[in-house]
Amino acid sequence: QQDAISAKGYSLGYIGSVILLLICLTMILMFDTFGFESENLPTRLSFVLTGIWWIGFSQYTYYFLPEGNKKEKVTSQLFFNGFRELKSIWVKLKVNVPLKRFLCAFFVYSMAVQTIMLVATYFGIEELEWGDTDATTGLIVSILLIQLVAVLGAMLTSKASSRFGNIKTLIVLNFIWVIICAYAYTITSPIQFYVTAAFVGLVMGGIQSLSRSTYSKLIPNKAIDTASYFSFYDVSEKIGIVIGMLTYGYIAQITGSIRYAILFFILFFVFGIILLFRVPIKKTE
Repeated sequence: QQDAISAKGYSLGYIGSVILLLICLTMILMFDTFGFESENLPTRLSFVLTGIWWIGFSQYTYYFLPEGNKKEKVTSQLFFNGFRELKSIWVKLKVNVPLKRFLCAFFVYSMAVQTIMLVATYFGIEELEWGDTDATTGLIVSILLIQLVAVLGAMLTSKASSRFGNIKTLIVLNFIWVIICAYAYTITSPIQFYVTAAFVGLVMGGIQSLSRSTYSKLIPNKAIDTASYFSFYDVSEKIGIVIGMLTYGYIAQITGSIRYAILFFILFFVFGIILLFRVPIKKTE
């Protein structure tokens, strides 16, 4: 059930983000209807609304999750426990070869995936010729398009993994990312940007949901610290984002164009494919 559940989780997340984005955009673009003098205040209120959205819907999760360590007192040790748990997983990775190999592959290609997602809007602003089309509207449309198509991508990838296996599907997704990066280097018009955004959404939803479910299959069956394993997974992803953004900034700075940075990320996906071939396939079925 891991692949289907992961796909459903990401899909609901994408749908939720689209709903919140539409609410905020309506408030900003129709500010006079809501009694605002300009779009400045509703734009600021969107950040507040995002915080309320998070804390509000998280209550549902807190209500149904087991209480866990709720009765334990909060001490100074609580802060350092997280680091100790991450260190324990690092030690366990040394003897879990399949998990270690997959995590290395994920770390590499995730650097490119997460960075491209973050710099997509900058690319649209700096590199495209919008002409008579309003750039802000175009970027809003592309963001919504990516989120909606990502739902379909997560679901299709889940079905593909059940038929072809997780690792093979991830290899294909990385290969599609290579093609997207190569095509993105050539685009100049809004239409081409929308097409690219659609394919980005398709493989973004797929590679995120399937990576997480594949990782879950490689965690030892008798492991009791699964939360620590997923914390390590998340930390790896966040460190990858930092390295990816630094790489993007450096390449863009020395070349003077974001296009070369996007093109450079092909190396991350190719290296990710090579590392995925080293992961034992039977462990992920």
